This record gives sequence, structure tokens and C-alpha cells, in this order.
Amino acid sequence: MTARSHFHNPVDVHFGAGALSHLPALVGPRRAVLVTMPEARALGMTGQVEALLGQRLAGVIDQVNPNPDVRELAPMYGDFWRRYGQCEVIVALGGGSALDTAKLLMVAGDDDRFATLVDALDAGVALRPTRTKRLITIPTTAGTGSEVTPWATLWDRHVKRKKYSLHLPQTWPEAAIVDPDLTRSLPRAVTLQSGLDALSHALEAIWNVNANPISDTFAVTAARDMMRVLPRLMASLDDADLRAHAALAALQAGMAFSNTKTALAHSISYDMTLRHGLPHGIACSFTLPAVMRLAIGRRPDRDAVLARVFDGDIANAPGKLTAFLHDLGVATEFSAYGVSETESSAMIAAALDGPRGRNFIGAAA
Repeated sequence: MTARSHFHNPVDVHFGAGALSHLPALVGPRRAVLVTMPEARALGMTGQVEALLGQRLAGVIDQVNPNPDVRELAPMYGDFWRRYGQCEVIVALGGGSALDTAKLLMVAGDDDRFATLVDALDAGVALRPTRTKRLITIPTTAGTGSEVTPWATLWDRHVKRKKYSLHLPQTWPEAAIVDPDLTRSLPRAVTLQSGLDALSHALEAIWNVNANPISDTFAVTAARDMMRVLPRLMASLDDADLRAHAALAALQAGMAFSNTKTALAHSISYDMTLRHGLPHGIACSFTLPAVMRLAIGRRPDRDAVLARVFDGDIANAPGKLTAFLHDLGVATEFSAYGVSETESSAMIAAALDGPRGRNFIGAAA
């Protein structure tokens, strides 16, 4: 048996078809604000939340764009705290961008300036919030894992051209509602990208210096199930049972990396998204076979866990993963995305030195 370890996740999880009906009980008598994406109204999701919460819903913020950016969030943040400062709860409904936006909105200092939060992130110091909201997350994709983690990604595409990660004790969600029915409207491309994001979370939790036996249990199950389910789901997008299996695998992957954080593949992905416009789910998954080759042989205990994902065949695991991605139409070479060998080498070196890269078992001590 391995040495003692610690696993912590304080999120109250409600899973299953129809679980959205739990929302009124979770909000209770408190006043709430819904943070969601523009298409939620047309899909009927905003109306569902409005009907469930009635007068307890103080307002709706539904102009969340993909990959929240400093320039877009600054006015939203100030308006949120001025208009909804007395509300106790944010209900975040959507993909990772909606959930990230809600986490960025939920903490504030003594003023309503988003720059206060951004300056702390840029300086690498933790914001000490004097005002906070509670958060209930409702993912509409099967991949982000953000519903059970404290992390939120913020992009600065225009000035510093960098990615920030907010994570505070206060940004853990209070509760998560994972209702697979909410994922059934996802188009093909988003279904693929979400599933591959979840697969990356699972594998990155395994070749990770912060891994422990509990995170391993979640990660192995998530990786095996997503690799089994995703190709079938791509061939049958309306299959409710497959949607449910994918949602559960994504949730398990989220539980795994909620304790380990991500590693090298995610570290590489940020430049691929920022500089080459690659969607996050592709950006963090196309390097998985290459990263796996770097990981194998580094630590016998990690090899043993990876082998559980691939039926004991660790030697052929990178090839199997490459074939899996190719069958889904995902190229696994940097050149396929317009990245030269020189640029990719520099990108990998920089990623290894980044905070997520240092979680990788192959990173230098």
C-alpha cells in the first residue's frame, strides 16, 4: 500500500437526468444571479432556471463569451457588484467559460474594480477578498470539470497576451448540479472538444506529482470510460445513455484534477489557444501521446496506474492513444496546426517551466 495521502473536495454534487430540479432546494431562501452564455435563452435553459427560482432570481447575466478576457470582464465585474452586491448566490450555467466567469465575479476587494483582481493575479499574489458570493455550478458540457474545482482561467489577449489562473479557498463551488440532459443540445464539435478536455484532465492527473490513490481511482475510471464512450457518442449524438456516461466520466475527471491540478499537456495548450486560436479541448489533447511517451518510465508507480487505463499494455499505450485521437479526426503533430519544430520545442520548454508543467512527473525538480 502507498504512503498516506490527502484528498479534499468540498463540493456537494448532484448527478443524474433531471438533477436540475434540485436547484431550488440548493438556493434555499437566498437571492441568486444567473451567469450563463447567450444561447442559453434560445435553448430553454434560462427559462428553466427562471421558472425554478421565481422571485429568488434577482437577475441574469447572459453575455458570457468563450475564454473570458480581461477587457470583456472588467465592465461586467463592476456592473455585477454594483447591481447585485446584496445577492448571496451565483448560479453558473454553461460550459467552462460561464463557470470561470462566475468564479471571477464571485470575489472582490473593497472596491468594484476588476483591475484589483487582475493586478493580484499578475503579481502572483493571492487576492484577499473582503466580499464573496456562494456558487452553484451547472455544467452544460461534459468536459470542463470546473463544476468541482476552485480554478478559473482568465485571458489577457490584448495587452500582456497571457493566461491567468484564479484559485482561492472562496472559489470552490458550494454545490454542483450535473444533469446530462443539459448536454444533449451540444453540437458535434463541442461534444468532441469537451470529451477530449475531460480525457486530458484524467490522464494529466495520473502523470502528476500531486497524484494520490483517491485521485488515481477517479482518473483511471474517467479515462477508460471516456475512451470507450466518446467514439460511440460522436456517432450517436442524441443517445441519452451515452451522454450520461460522458457526463459522469467528465465529472470523475474533474474530481481527479481538483486535487492534482493539470500538468504538461495543459501547460502547452495555453500558448496553442492564445497564439494559434486552437480550441481548448483540442489544444490540451493533441499532445497527450507525446507527453505520455515522456511520462512512461519516469516512475514505476505512475506506469502502473497508466497501465490500468490501457488494460496493462503500457508499452503500446501511446500508440493506442494516437490511434484513438486520429480516429476522431484529431491530428497529433504540431505541424498540423501551423507550428514549426523550432516554435514547438520552445513552447514545450516554456511549458515545462510553467506552474502546470512543473506538476508533470518528467519536469526537472
